[in-house]
Amino acid sequence: MSRILVSCEYSGRIRDALTALGHTAVSCDLRPAKTRGWHIQGDVVDVLRSGAESFDALVAHPYCTFNALSGVQWLYHPEDTALNPERRRRHPRYPSRMDDFLKGIEFFKAHQKSEIPIQIIENSQPHGLAMQHLGRYNQILQPWMLGSPFTKGAYLWLKGIDEVPTTHTKADYTKGEIKAACHLMPPGPNREKERSRTDPAIAIAIAKHLHSRLTGVK
Repeated sequence: MSRILVSCEYSGRIRDALTALGHTAVSCDLRPAKTRGWHIQGDVVDVLRSGAESFDALVAHPYCTFNALSGVQWLYHPEDTALNPERRRRHPRYPSRMDDFLKGIEFFKAHQKSEIPIQIIENSQPHGLAMQHLGRYNQILQPWMLGSPFTKGAYLWLKGIDEVPTTHTKADYTKGEIKAACHLMPPGPNREKERSRTDPAIAIAIAKHLHSRLTGVK
């Protein structure tokens, strides 16, 4: 079976789903893994630079706080919204946010530029400036498209692989049945970490789709 690198995952959800299908899947994150399995605790950029050629596929979840549309308001000074972006000042409360954004872009692009031939890179909904650097995503995947009645959009950049097949439309659900998964999470110190975890339905769908692409077995 194939060797697959799962970047920026500590939950083990995609790694474990791929392992169950017979692949050698390795997760990598700065945090320790939540489940038992092959996990590298460290900077995935080091892995991409020194060992990318040993992997057949990549599934990645680069840190998206500074790429996400939900946080674009914190990039610029609130009084400069009518100006062209190049003339806007930094936000007074977050003067380093643009620098953090550019560092995040380089981290994301390190995945895109790697020698791994098949790539599925996931982020939250990006803002326009992020897409100027990264290119436009290829697919939006929601849990409700896969039979799980929740919204938690995964925006996918794909290389060497087609879009992940879906099984459901909104017509398959009753009114009000689909819930916003992130909004249901209670406040607390672990909220951001828990919100970043891949929805189980999406993890399984990505694993099965990648398995099909690598083996030819549907």
